[in-house]
Amino acid sequence: MDGRELVRSMKVFGSVQGLRAVWSAWRQRRTDVWGLPPRGAERARVPGLAVEAEPAPGGGTVRFTRSSLRIRVSSGGTVFWGWDGAGPLPSYALAGEAPDADPRASLEPDTDGGWRIVSERVTVTVSRHGAVELRTPGGVLLRRDLPPRWWEPVAGDGTGPGTGGRTGTVAGDGTGPAGGGSAGPAAGGGRWVQRSEVPADARFFGLGGRAAGPRLRDGSYRLWNTDPQRAFGPGDDPLYLTMPVQFVVSDAGTHLVFHDNSWDGRVTLAEGEEGAGSGHDRPGTSEVRMTGGPLRCWVIVGTPARVLHGWAALTGAPALPPSWALGPQHARWGFGSAREVRRVVAGYRERGLPLSALHLDIDHHDGHRVFTVDRERFPDLPGLAEELREQGVRLVSIVDPAVKAEPGDPVYDGGAALDAFVKDARGQEVRGVVWPGECAYPDFTDPAVREWWGGLYEERLRRGFAGVWHDMNEPVSFVPFGDPTLPRSTRHALEGRGGDHREAHNVYGLSMARAGYEGLCRLRPDERPFLFSRSGWAGMQRYGGTWSGDVATGWPGLRASLALVLGLGLCGVPYSGPDVGGFDGSPSPELFLRWYQLGAWLPLFRTHAAIDAGRREPWEFGPEVLEHARAALAERERLRPYFTTLARLARMTGAPYVRPVWWGTPEDRTLRDCEDAFLLGDALLVAPVLARGADRRAVRLPRGRWYDTATGRAYEGPGQVLLDAPLSRVPVLARAGAVLPVRGEGDELVLEAWAPAAGRTGGGLVVRDTGDGWEPASIERYQSRLVDGRVVVERVTDDGVEEPGLPVVVRGCEGVDPVGGLQLDGVQAGGIQPGGFQSGGSDIQ
Repeated sequence: MDGRELVRSMKVFGSVQGLRAVWSAWRQRRTDVWGLPPRGAERARVPGLAVEAEPAPGGGTVRFTRSSLRIRVSSGGTVFWGWDGAGPLPSYALAGEAPDADPRASLEPDTDGGWRIVSERVTVTVSRHGAVELRTPGGVLLRRDLPPRWWEPVAGDGTGPGTGGRTGTVAGDGTGPAGGGSAGPAAGGGRWVQRSEVPADARFFGLGGRAAGPRLRDGSYRLWNTDPQRAFGPGDDPLYLTMPVQFVVSDAGTHLVFHDNSWDGRVTLAEGEEGAGSGHDRPGTSEVRMTGGPLRCWVIVGTPARVLHGWAALTGAPALPPSWALGPQHARWGFGSAREVRRVVAGYRERGLPLSALHLDIDHHDGHRVFTVDRERFPDLPGLAEELREQGVRLVSIVDPAVKAEPGDPVYDGGAALDAFVKDARGQEVRGVVWPGECAYPDFTDPAVREWWGGLYEERLRRGFAGVWHDMNEPVSFVPFGDPTLPRSTRHALEGRGGDHREAHNVYGLSMARAGYEGLCRLRPDERPFLFSRSGWAGMQRYGGTWSGDVATGWPGLRASLALVLGLGLCGVPYSGPDVGGFDGSPSPELFLRWYQLGAWLPLFRTHAAIDAGRREPWEFGPEVLEHARAALAERERLRPYFTTLARLARMTGAPYVRPVWWGTPEDRTLRDCEDAFLLGDALLVAPVLARGADRRAVRLPRGRWYDTATGRAYEGPGQVLLDAPLSRVPVLARAGAVLPVRGEGDELVLEAWAPAAGRTGGGLVVRDTGDGWEPASIERYQSRLVDGRVVVERVTDDGVEEPGLPVVVRGCEGVDPVGGLQLDGVQAGGIQPGGFQSGGSDIQ
């Protein structure tokens, strides 16, 4: 949700809430005029020439005439560098201590007055002017960062009024996250620019949640978490969740680069061109401009799987959602009453549709105040929750950060007694306007405040809620003009260092997620928390997932939904999904069905809509849509064991459930440009229908044999095939040789094995559901092979191979005698079909 209902018209501004929003916008500007020092004359600075170097474990420090560069290669091959004394810690992104240095990597002189570090996985060179190059062990260039440039005040130290704590210095006085070393602009608040070059064939991905993509085209992308104040589409940027994380794929290899800086900034990307200008390649470029904070950077190189494994090791393993959170979920802003909740849940039950969770939005609160319940509309919420749980449905509650600034409100009084709310430079409580009216904002960058806030979730648990979703936590303050957030001069604790909202804004949602997650762990230590957040930053996967936010209802919004999930997965956030059906308006039956079919294959499968939007229950769109939606739900439930396995593997390895089709073959340039299909784990390729009226669609295949799961027909990749996509389903293909867990009759666990091609083998991993607690789980490994015309599925153990111990269904065989009388599905071998995309008629409009 956002402030669109408050700022859409002059009629709204005439309301009490609208007038408050106007006053809030004026107050925000006045606060910043007083609280932020004016930008005076500045001078540019570059590193200068290298003058000396000091070796250290994994690298060392290279000193230039006007700057210094600290560089270190970790034992896992991850590279860190920081300018002007910037070190790895403190950092909101890192899960703990920085990784250990590689004892075999050392700093040594290079040609032309530069320096280099040689390690097993990467070679780093530093030129005498301060350019940093990363190359493969074979010498192929992955990335070249040109010498950076800073702008610093000609005079004055850049400090603002006030000292210490949340009412402390403006981050610009050297007390920022660089921590130690130089107190110059790079360490505190001077703006800087870093321009980088990548191979001409490289493609860019990442930067958090971006509606245009997942491949990021030429253009400028802002790094500032923002409520767009309307339902968004592919052309809207920035959105709620930005990260300075780039995932770069080229022939030379794959790498992730993370600029560990939470200040406002922009990334400008330009793809390269091979053979440009007299036969020479024009490299791709990335320019990062930050308004302050440290210039420090991490780079991880390797295969896509290795890169995200290294990213998870650096920033934390993804939180594991409880098992029920992998099922279908339903939400709406405007259920309105317990009676309506019961009606909707009964609608699912009566039609035989599975439902795992139902979400209550702000309308269940008393006056929109957080941690309250409207007792008239929900007179016995704990009883309702228990009633639904007996039917297998959990309740999930929205939680907003803004607290109604009203003495007598228990949450406000408790926060005020703790001094928990952010203040301005004069020590006055900063106020904004949100749903309850005038509100105060907890400072989640203060550990004491996080502990207090986490304890408040006891009220949610006592009401019977099984999980929470954080909203409005960019944070949002309704305004008719300007930035819909807190004044930039707002003071924050920043873990005791002190600073302002320019540094704290992007990590506000991340810190709130930490407060909620840690509080839920303390309150229910035997249960895994379920938490997902609209806003966040690098490392947010430690505390839960996210969702699209208010995606616009329309075919462009459907396409943006897939782009967001794929892009977030490459930034280390594997659990996400869109508002199925779109947030606003009323989707056509066809659009709703295609969105529903896409959602059934994504990690977070949740319908949701605004209070003034059309209904999103599947039966509201007619019997044909209901029939096809039931089929999508049935397949989702059949594959729940596979989703459970993918969730566990995401936690263990960092690999997302949903992956680009180039995941296993990043060297395939054609696949790098494929944005309308995805891999679900290693076994399945899903090709959703993203265009109106389509009943066939072209699908680009990675190398190897792939089976159409609906027809059993086999296709050989790489190449393109044209597949039927009737309204009843979307094309899904299984990799030959794949072994994946599915739910059989009576909910028994069954292995579904797709026959390997002749002369090849296959396999898969299975992690069994151990419940919603913290019970450890083990990985079971299975292999499939052809032996004398028979498909053999075996479990691989440390001692060799053995019988699988589970029922096995073999698919994709024709004339093959399987082991043990296993069920067979016939298959007609097929070749690559002509490319193209055809549209057909539909009875659903």
